[in-house]
Amino acid sequence: MTQPPAIRLSPTPRVADSAHLHAAELGRWTEVGERCVLNHVTLGDYSYIERDSDLMYVEVGRFTSIAASVRLNPSNHPWWRATLHHFTYRPGKYGLSEEADGLDPEVFQWREADRVAIGHDAWLGHGVIVLPGVTVGNGAIVGAGSVVTKDVPAYHIAVGNPARVLRPRFEDPSLAERLDALAWWDWPEARIRDCLPLFQQGVETFLAAVEAREA
Repeated sequence: MTQPPAIRLSPTPRVADSAHLHAAELGRWTEVGERCVLNHVTLGDYSYIERDSDLMYVEVGRFTSIAASVRLNPSNHPWWRATLHHFTYRPGKYGLSEEADGLDPEVFQWREADRVAIGHDAWLGHGVIVLPGVTVGNGAIVGAGSVVTKDVPAYHIAVGNPARVLRPRFEDPSLAERLDALAWWDWPEARIRDCLPLFQQGVETFLAAVEAREA
């Protein structure tokens, strides 16, 4: 089967024409796919977001992989009010305010305070939903279709609805600890390029070689 031609990225973020970004900060070598919506989002270097994903009030680390149709921080409604409807906090939209874009800051400040945080080198599968206030740790994996209601520890795998932690990525917990201590995602590009053959090996080989260089 013939593979489609690879897209060559650059340090300048690549954003699809059909994507909509508002108050978004994109790092180097990042990519945002078709029809994505990013609202108050920070996307770390080398991270990418596939098509049809929607992120609001989210901080994404470096080298994180976000698959298609992922929803991070879907908006909560003000359940404590007499009505859940938009008209109480978007009155301008319904002609209830003289300002066409009139917004009630209370609701939006509440939403912003419940940010979602995705660590470095995490992987979120197709159709994942991460609810407000949740943190997904470094190196974690969230399986396709999962609905994440609680924090996912670093270097663990979570699946299901609601998502439950299935197991650690590595049987030896020291591997995760050593990766975190190494913090390779903070390395300069030249060092990452130099260590590419090591990144293409298993984690134990990678760590042993890199740690030997630093000894």
